Amino acid sequence: MSAKTFTSLSRAMALGLLRDRTAAFFMLVFPLMFLVLFGALFQNDSTARAEIVQVGRVEIFDSLPREAREGLEEVLEIRRSDDREEALEEVRAGDVDAAVWQEGDEVRLRYSAADQVRAGNARALVDSVVQQANIAATGQPPAYELTARQVEDESLKAIQFLTPGLLGWAVAMGAVFGSAFTLVNWRKKRILRRLWLAPVSAGTVIAARIGVSVGLALVQTAVFLGVASIPYYGLELSGHWWLAVPLVVCGTLAFMSIGLVVGAWAKTEEAANGVAQVVILPMAFLSGAFFPLDVAPAWIRTVSGLFPLTYLNEAMQDVLSRGQSWGAVLPVMGGLLLFAAVLTAVAARLFRWDDA
Repeated sequence: MSAKTFTSLSRAMALGLLRDRTAAFFMLVFPLMFLVLFGALFQNDSTARAEIVQVGRVEIFDSLPREAREGLEEVLEIRRSDDREEALEEVRAGDVDAAVWQEGDEVRLRYSAADQVRAGNARALVDSVVQQANIAATGQPPAYELTARQVEDESLKAIQFLTPGLLGWAVAMGAVFGSAFTLVNWRKKRILRRLWLAPVSAGTVIAARIGVSVGLALVQTAVFLGVASIPYYGLELSGHWWLAVPLVVCGTLAFMSIGLVVGAWAKTEEAANGVAQVVILPMAFLSGAFFPLDVAPAWIRTVSGLFPLTYLNEAMQDVLSRGQSWGAVLPVMGGLLLFAAVLTAVAARLFRWDDA
């Protein structure tokens, strides 16, 4: 392989990508827009305070000690009113989550079914206060006490989950579209035929394409981590974050192989675009790139297990956010390389130098 030939081909491929502004936008800028948007939307992802209207005197609230009331006000905003009907109308209109008042020893809570999440939150908070008041009234401590907290560090933010998934999606999209479009475009313009007749080996052409795709993916990685790490978003990288680099390289090879199959089969750029979209979009949504699949139906999690992007995203999250090391990434890297080898062999069987 001639170094000069390899460099010339790589430069031609990179310039071709940059000159195609549409392709450059969708492979470089478009995924980054999702990180910027989602990072801003979920920057403060804590549960919003429930808001209720207290009508008249309600003993469980009015008799709370100052410290307990201050703690309650962190999660429950209580506004006073003397008009029950007006309070109920506010609940119906969705202006507040619930209305509460007391009749004798009975505390009555009214909420709207229009927003089950807000209603459930308000109901759970008021029920907790009632239970604490009952315990205080009987003078008997509860038999059991539940202490609950999240498994992650309390400083963990949504950006810790968004960055690995969206980066994996960006790498996958760039590798698939880049290799598929290059193959179809070069065949259509008979560049492949000229290379076939020229003293250039197929290995040099493939190596140049791999080099450009890996270089693009590493640039995406640097930009994603740089943007996510600025104070506004606050990504905190684990000690083994650098393992994302070999993961990105293996992921790029795996998704390049998909692009090679698409490019070897498709005869037009439109067909390549359509097939690539059909492959990448469902994979992105079903691999946990945009949202976690913990509460998804079992069949979705089963289908997700068939996609290489699922394993790439999980491994990226392991090394970027969870502090895991080689043990988490080596099996994934091996699987991605095996996937790349199988699909590259399929692409080689479908490959043709021109449309004739």
